[in-house]
Amino acid sequence: MIRIGIVGGTGYTGVELLRLLAAHPQADVRAITSRKEAGTPVARMFPSLRGHYDLAFCEPQDAKLADCNVVFFATPHGVAMAQARELLAAGVRIIDLAADFRLSDPAVFERWYKMPHACPDLLAEAVYGLPEVNREAIRSARIVANPGCYPTSVQLGFLPLLEAGLVDTRYLIADCKSGVSGAGRKAELSLAFAEASDNFAAYGVAGHRHLPEIVQGMNRASRDPVRLTFTPHLTPIIRGILATLYAPLRDADADVQAIYERRYAGEPFVDVMPPGSLPDTRSVRASNTLRIAVHRPPDSDLALVIAVLDNLVKGAAGQAIQNMNLMFGLPETSGLEAPPVMP
Repeated sequence: MIRIGIVGGTGYTGVELLRLLAAHPQADVRAITSRKEAGTPVARMFPSLRGHYDLAFCEPQDAKLADCNVVFFATPHGVAMAQARELLAAGVRIIDLAADFRLSDPAVFERWYKMPHACPDLLAEAVYGLPEVNREAIRSARIVANPGCYPTSVQLGFLPLLEAGLVDTRYLIADCKSGVSGAGRKAELSLAFAEASDNFAAYGVAGHRHLPEIVQGMNRASRDPVRLTFTPHLTPIIRGILATLYAPLRDADADVQAIYERRYAGEPFVDVMPPGSLPDTRSVRASNTLRIAVHRPPDSDLALVIAVLDNLVKGAAGQAIQNMNLMFGLPETSGLEAPPVMP
């Protein structure tokens, strides 16, 4: 069994980790922390978990995280990097669901997250946790930086085209929509029901924190420097991301469908759909699957790619468990085989 600690378990990604780990055959959740809710039983805060956990939230200093094999950080940015050295020294492996270890340049991190990096020397060894790209490096990693939800959909959506050198990388567009759970479990006026319901709005147009993460990953896959226009939108749904991606093709005769099918053949959590498909967010709800459809608009040299995922699963907690499975030599699909929820 894998001894697991979770730091910051009261948010949406924290409870999603608990939900998925409850069905994992090798997971032994030993501790879950929350300063605000210390002493509160997990099942009291989240009745959906009654019968699955006897744990109560505890103060971080009382959690005995050093006795764990792996610690998940489902926390705001800045928390994982403050505790990383102590845990690594105790032989604990780290999976951070925030952005502390996603960006390789500490100056870029400071620019976008408005704080200096507490351990910039550890950035060089941190592995970006996109299994479809870094599977072998993840297996031996001490620190895994779990990708963001938008970055997962956009990078996996563009990846086959970039690796094949088929697109003009100066003119890439990512038009993305997310459910309100992507903003976290917090009180904020724009996320209130009366504000978000029956509404649809762009945000972060002047610059979103996920942009440098996306471009960093795309540049690693591309032969040429990438320039990306990334526009996120908030939609009145609870969970799910739909990314519509546009890329000018250098070879108008390329069989783009075949390129995607070859690239993701054998990938357990990427589903390249048949030609003409229009994947929707409901088709991946509560699952670790990302579905992709490839289109060629009439009389156009564009490739149009639609990618959908659940922002709390493949975009966060599910991908984190996928990474844990790789780190501990388990089948990659362990605990993640459940099909999507309908309706």
